[in-house]
Amino acid sequence: MYFDFDYWWRVVRHVWGLKDWPGRPRMLLRLLLWIPLCCLFNSLCFLLDYVLFLRLRSLPVEKPIFVIGHARSGTTLMHRLLSGDSERFSYFLYWEMFFPSLIQKKTIRALGALDRRFLDSAIFKRLKAWDDKTFGPYRHMHHMSLWNAEEDCFAMSAAFVSQQWALDVPMMDKIDFFHLDRMPEKRRRWMHHYRELVKRQLLLNGGDRIHLSKNPMMSGWVESLLDVFPDARFIVMMRDPAECMPSCLKLVQGTWKGKGWSEAAYEPSLQVLTEIAFEHFTHPREILAKHPDTPHIVVDYRELTRDPATAVRDIYTRFDMPVSADYAAWLAAQGEKARKHQSQFEYSLGEFRLSRDVMQARLADFYAQYQWPTANTEEQSHA
Repeated sequence: MYFDFDYWWRVVRHVWGLKDWPGRPRMLLRLLLWIPLCCLFNSLCFLLDYVLFLRLRSLPVEKPIFVIGHARSGTTLMHRLLSGDSERFSYFLYWEMFFPSLIQKKTIRALGALDRRFLDSAIFKRLKAWDDKTFGPYRHMHHMSLWNAEEDCFAMSAAFVSQQWALDVPMMDKIDFFHLDRMPEKRRRWMHHYRELVKRQLLLNGGDRIHLSKNPMMSGWVESLLDVFPDARFIVMMRDPAECMPSCLKLVQGTWKGKGWSEAAYEPSLQVLTEIAFEHFTHPREILAKHPDTPHIVVDYRELTRDPATAVRDIYTRFDMPVSADYAAWLAAQGEKARKHQSQFEYSLGEFRLSRDVMQARLADFYAQYQWPTANTEEQSHA
């Protein structure tokens, strides 16, 4: 199993230098003891996968679908709506991402079946209580659960390829998980490992479904994904940057504040994240323009929330996929819930020294195409 020793060593050196951080001893113990032990165990399980599941070697990954776009632009909503078509799609549940090997996942599923049959789901009930306690207070921002479909990149955490490290310790200026298309060596190795993870998940779910992925960070991986999955299809979510940019920045800033980091400690990372925010819009468009034969569709967040069922049906039409009667009924019910949903997560542009003028100047083509509110339209509306 692949492990990114380069990034692991960068993180170790950075944490080692944080002499005044109270969490330093615990983090170093995690990095120097727990992570290597987990890597060894996962690698052994990965090797056993090839012995126990011979089909894994030849299993194809055909026409996967990737939901990309800026965070808070509707990527999660779109992913959850599509994942309702469980007869067609295979995807990672959050708990499955902690166990990269197929034998690990199958063992846990078997234990779950025993729990249901002989213990009246006692273990599941305890896990559900922990899940509600841990994720419940934050579900107004992002509905997270061990049993929800989640971002693919969490599955790469065991290989030390995860933006989570930059959320635990603000160091986005030290390690870069976004610009994979610009990193040839990492690009080759990360994508090989990612493909192996996808194959395991496909086989876990029967081997005959379409892999469905959602990850805003993969907005910087489009060309890398096409290298490994040349028949890939993309759904690009599009939302007014004045809404999704500060929303994402506040969410990440809140994570750092919650872990006790000062503004001075996370400011460099916040600047990097702000710059990357613009590339979530520009990079997918640039790469897909170079690959005009790649099937893709851009979905306006306003259209998705106004009429989710129609937005999803447009995707199925674009990718030449029929909509089953059962999924159509489920979609109609979920669409009504999506329309009624109102986020209670509050933020403002001024908190992050962003302005509509700057965003409009840097994303002029997008503003012209999608007719997002500008500084002028805001002034007229106030007047």
